[in-house]
Amino acid sequence: MPIVPKQPAPTRVPVLDLLRLAAVGAVILYHYGFWGVASHGAQMVAMPYLAPVAQYGFLGVPVFFAISGFVIAYSAEGRTPVGFAIARFSRIYPTFVICMTLTFLATLLLGHAYFRATWQQWFANLFIAAPMLGQPYMDDAYWSLVIEVVFYGWVALFLAWGIFPRRIDTIIVAWIAVTFANELTLDVPLFEKLFMADDSGFFAVGLLIYEHYRGRRDTRLYSLLTLAMGTATFQAVHKLERLGVHTHGSFDPRVVTMICIVSLGIVFAATRIKTVPLPDSLVRAVGGITYPLYLLHLQLGYVLLLLMTPVPDALSTALVVAGMVALAWFVWCFLESPTHNLVRDKLTMLASRHGWPSRIRAHETRVDPGHSTPAIEAGRIANH
Repeated sequence: MPIVPKQPAPTRVPVLDLLRLAAVGAVILYHYGFWGVASHGAQMVAMPYLAPVAQYGFLGVPVFFAISGFVIAYSAEGRTPVGFAIARFSRIYPTFVICMTLTFLATLLLGHAYFRATWQQWFANLFIAAPMLGQPYMDDAYWSLVIEVVFYGWVALFLAWGIFPRRIDTIIVAWIAVTFANELTLDVPLFEKLFMADDSGFFAVGLLIYEHYRGRRDTRLYSLLTLAMGTATFQAVHKLERLGVHTHGSFDPRVVTMICIVSLGIVFAATRIKTVPLPDSLVRAVGGITYPLYLLHLQLGYVLLLLMTPVPDALSTALVVAGMVALAWFVWCFLESPTHNLVRDKLTMLASRHGWPSRIRAHETRVDPGHSTPAIEAGRIANH
């Protein structure tokens, strides 16, 4: 297969920042308009009249996984496994600790009427996968972070083996094969978690969209992208039975199918848009607040909402969500950047002392004749 010359990549894809906020907004709508706190003896749903629409907001998470697949491929380009691990850890973990601790303190001090939190729970949540240590998540939304971390682990491992992104087609075919083998026959819980069998299609779509973004155009890419989108849609529909039992909701698989196809199509189209008619500072702020907003909106939001009124209404809910947006902006603007830079610089310096470079030198870049987007232009990769 001929190598397709790559075009210089910008450091950001601005429309994806807007889409990430839209995905988080869908999750917020799901939690406040359908799912609620789901227990603890509290009012379950703040705005139950939105349930027929809000119940499909759960798809904001897997769509975010697709965006993550794109961003992680972007982040891995030109980096060594150590450099990739440092980039992801410094980007994700400090903000997680900050937001998790804010949620813990608010729950401990203000949420006693409905919620409980202990120092043991806080300590277990420092490891993200708190249930593995016998403690509940500090916020039920944290389950998706475990999936993200597993995905990062696989990418780091493939980088170490030298097959990412050079063998991306093989990786995705094998991944989808394992997914269907487990979902349709084996149904092994360990495989489900280890191979992200409930969400692999969404990540694969993001990885393949990045291939297209970097200039690859061939029949195999479009065939794999179609297969990945079909897998993602199957997984979303396949979840409905368990989700219905968990939430006592009734979901229309046709609606889920339509939302998946349209949403993933929008993500693909977004990568073709180079600019947006908005100030760059605003677009960066929109992208910047999405992660802390996702971490803060549920548990902390409901603690404050039920503190205001035992029977939430539209006004109190709007005030709380606005407060969560403001708090997310504060975390992003004043806490996340300095801690991210500090952790990244310290870890990079430590790795350098041990002779572990963070970047691939230009002469070490490997070109695979069967892959049209080799990892080069390392200096152009922003801290995604």
